Amino acid sequence: MPAPWVSDSLTAVIHATAEDAAPDPFDEHRRLLFATAYRMLGSVSDAEDILQDTWLKWSQTDRSGVRHAKAYLIRTVTNLSLNRLTSAAVTREAYVGPWLPEPWLTTPDIAEEAELADTVSMAMLVVLETLSPVERAVFLLREVFGYSHAEIAEVLDRPEPTIRQIAHRARAHVQARRPRYDTDAEQRSLVTRRFIAACQGGDLNAVMELLAPDVTAWSDGGGKVTAARRPVHTADHVARWVLGVLAKPGVEALRVRPALLNGERGLLLHVDGRPVGALCFDLLDGRIHQLCFQFNPDKLAGLRPGHGD
Repeated sequence: MPAPWVSDSLTAVIHATAEDAAPDPFDEHRRLLFATAYRMLGSVSDAEDILQDTWLKWSQTDRSGVRHAKAYLIRTVTNLSLNRLTSAAVTREAYVGPWLPEPWLTTPDIAEEAELADTVSMAMLVVLETLSPVERAVFLLREVFGYSHAEIAEVLDRPEPTIRQIAHRARAHVQARRPRYDTDAEQRSLVTRRFIAACQGGDLNAVMELLAPDVTAWSDGGGKVTAARRPVHTADHVARWVLGVLAKPGVEALRVRPALLNGERGLLLHVDGRPVGALCFDLLDGRIHQLCFQFNPDKLAGLRPGHGD
């Protein structure tokens, strides 16, 4: 309590300064909010739009009635993302070729943040894509943030028994499809270097040695650039397809370098410093079991530094 001689005006200044010094909850949880929207939408650009809309709502909110700012912000992001995802369903049905999430160029500390790790990996995002919008929202709120069924029912404005059924169904669905891949950083780094060397050398046998016999390659060009419109299966077909793409005219200027994508080691493809694609892959027993190539120019915003930070 201020001393008796402190004027009311000075007291007001002290209080205002203390409030200014306190971090704004939106800024404090910004990365988490971005990752939440990104998990929901699989799109860096859409997640940034959701983040902006969330800030606008937050800035106009009477915060005196908000008891838990973090929960309030996550709820806002979830509902805005759910609305965006529902309206985007028709567009995705007409998408040319496989629809893959947008890769996200992340920083090393992402893997150290429990609330961000694992569920932003490309393999997990692909699994989440097989859920309906509501199932995805329920799964993330329940399994990632630990919300109770009653709390989720309030967030999504649905009966609690319905939420329980959705949560059970979504959890079983994800568990059945959840990737069980190696996550050893040193091994991923070694395989990345060997894969780059084999591809740049045009060595078919060396590429095949790095691939599991039942490997699958997915490529997303969105009808904007050339890409396989169906998944490519088996080590022989995938290796020949990759080397065939690299042998096309005009690819001489392409440069490939390791990068941290979605919290894991992947490959960034660029021409004259401009990102033109990305490769995320999954390892099991030291071999690549799945490759996801993103070539769609509309989905490369997340390959520029600073997004989601």
